[in-house]
Amino acid sequence: MKQYKVGVVGGTGMVGQRFVTLMAQHPWFQLTVIAASARSAGKTYEEAVGSRWHMEVPMPEEAKKLVVMDAQADVAAIAAQVDFVFSAVDMKKEEIAVLEEAYARCECPVVSNNSAHRWTPDVPMVVPELNPEHLEVIPAQRERLGTQRGFIAVKSNCSIQSYAPALGPLRSFGLKRVLACTYQAISGAGKTFETWPEMVDNVIPYIGGEEEKSEQEPLKVWGKVENGVIVKADSPMITAQCLRVPVSNGHMAAVFVDFEHKPSIEEMKQIWAEFRGKPQELKLPSAPKQFLRYFEEPDRPQTKLDRDLEGGMTVSIGRLRPDTQYDYKFVCLSHNTLRGAAGGAVLLAELLCAEGYITSRA
Repeated sequence: MKQYKVGVVGGTGMVGQRFVTLMAQHPWFQLTVIAASARSAGKTYEEAVGSRWHMEVPMPEEAKKLVVMDAQADVAAIAAQVDFVFSAVDMKKEEIAVLEEAYARCECPVVSNNSAHRWTPDVPMVVPELNPEHLEVIPAQRERLGTQRGFIAVKSNCSIQSYAPALGPLRSFGLKRVLACTYQAISGAGKTFETWPEMVDNVIPYIGGEEEKSEQEPLKVWGKVENGVIVKADSPMITAQCLRVPVSNGHMAAVFVDFEHKPSIEEMKQIWAEFRGKPQELKLPSAPKQFLRYFEEPDRPQTKLDRDLEGGMTVSIGRLRPDTQYDYKFVCLSHNTLRGAAGGAVLLAELLCAEGYITSRA
């Protein structure tokens, strides 16, 4: 496989740090540029991050001495050095939208962890195993932008990646109603217990904007490309509650679902066990061999035990059983900064490279 030069824009934050760790020893991607705010620009990455390194692994040696560039002032210079960038900037949504489009217009593909372009009609929001066909909208986006190489592709919100992967393969039975209650780790807020001590022994029943995202984003993922835009699905009806819980990493969801044509429990388990997506077919480097893993044990999946399955890229499912108000209920778990954030974006970038949407300039 070709080698690709990669930039991480917003590299000093928690998700940016995760991108940096995932580039170490990646078989296709070479970390070439790290960009951040003007206050970090000109410093080495090691100096810019300082004591704010939040990963469980040491800072990669190849990243330490890279001189941080200015994510906003150096767009053209960054675009000239890399084949594409990951975007993980912490700015106002409107500013992120403008910045990502600036990179795209400089003929630099953008694979974004941010929400700014998730509802732009010609920007694909992709969970690689669920809706890889949405990449077909990219030529229409390029036409709008007036670019040959540049475009924006985004990953979905981390919360829906705990339950949408389990529901997606069941859509042939006609999803009618979904209730999802998510229990979300503090790293989703860019925090650790050291930086957010009030989360210890605490639950906060509010995450700004999260419930709206959790209810609407699956409908775009399950939508279809028509006339150069993505038209969201009409169903199912989704309602969500999102809680912040005292867990370092890992989003769990309690899911209740009604079907038009009710499958059996055995059918659901078999579909989950046998499901393979495009990343598995292509054997992409970050793709888990088993995307969906069902646990028969009544007390699994557990966040501490199961969030790191296959490099944190497997979605775990358990406790499938009939419900008194819905057809079925079950629980799901995903690693929010791996499958749900940086890891999901890296897998999306691998898919974009494998399908020829991102090309190496070398």
